Amino acid sequence: MADYGLDMHGNLILDEYRQMRPALQKMKEVALSIIRKDIADKNLMVTATEARVKEEGSLAGKLALKGHKYATARDITDLLGVRVITFYSDDVDKIAAMAENLFWIDRENSVDKRKMHQLDSFGYNSLHYICRIPENLYKDPVFPEINEIHFELQIRTSLQHVWATLYHDSGYKSGVEVPSQYLRQMNRLAGMLELADEQFCVIRRDINDYRRRVQSLVSDGRLEEVALDGDTFKSYLAMQPFDTLNRRIAALNQAEIQEVPLQRYLPVLKDLGMTTLGDVEQMIRGGQEDAYRLASYQLGVTDIDIITSAVAIQNLCIVTILRNGGGKLGLHSLFDTINGQSEANASLAEMIYHQAENLKLI
Repeated sequence: MADYGLDMHGNLILDEYRQMRPALQKMKEVALSIIRKDIADKNLMVTATEARVKEEGSLAGKLALKGHKYATARDITDLLGVRVITFYSDDVDKIAAMAENLFWIDRENSVDKRKMHQLDSFGYNSLHYICRIPENLYKDPVFPEINEIHFELQIRTSLQHVWATLYHDSGYKSGVEVPSQYLRQMNRLAGMLELADEQFCVIRRDINDYRRRVQSLVSDGRLEEVALDGDTFKSYLAMQPFDTLNRRIAALNQAEIQEVPLQRYLPVLKDLGMTTLGDVEQMIRGGQEDAYRLASYQLGVTDIDIITSAVAIQNLCIVTILRNGGGKLGLHSLFDTINGQSEANASLAEMIYHQAENLKLI
């Protein structure tokens, strides 16, 4: 057993800690399990949940510095430390609210370092709760002390965690006084990270607001006001705009429609010069009859009884390409985009082109 050169009081606390270690290890498993389950149940996104029981040497160093502050080992609230690291700073409050509903919180000894900064200084923001596990969440007759021992829960963002790690590794924990010019550089870096944290939240909020506006415009049918992009096309597809034409084509052979993703047609639509969802809607209105004729020609001599949900948009794109004078090269490019580049695409383009010629679509 290591001799850390502690006084009698420090050694007594260290002996208490050694006896508590099995309960602390169990607490670590229980606290992590409770937190991870609630995060999953609430569909919250975090980058990490982690925990550690304080190492004996680390505790001995703490006792050597300020062991007189503690009457017993149970007065030391960070023997077990749990940490939740979030992507965004506003998620810190969501995890905090979750923790407040789960655990007993010692508010007098908990610290919200986000509220402690001076106006002219920077530092890592972190929320530190001193918690206990209530019996209604977990009770173990083998370790009844689990409901009595405090643990520290830290909640911070990924960038705050980066700052804390840099500061601890380069600052006071190195045991060497850092010259003022380096501390100033670290503080400038902290300011950059803090600003980045804020801006990530602003960007996420703005994107969510944009998506809500788009969904509202799409729902109201104001498609000409909605720019064509990945998000808006996804919202548009949720309205099943090609469903009527698909069902009409399927009825030719009483075929079953197999659903497939249509997102891969977005670059095709953009290549055709479409910039709004209104342009896509116009393509459907103006091209559905010719697209149906082409499908009738293709299916009329077959007994195909399964078609994909892409048949409508594919034939609409074919009709639009030919109307725009894209010819065989345009069809070849279409099939390269939706099927991946292949020598077979040239033959497919040739065949479709001749079908369109026979139908006088060109």
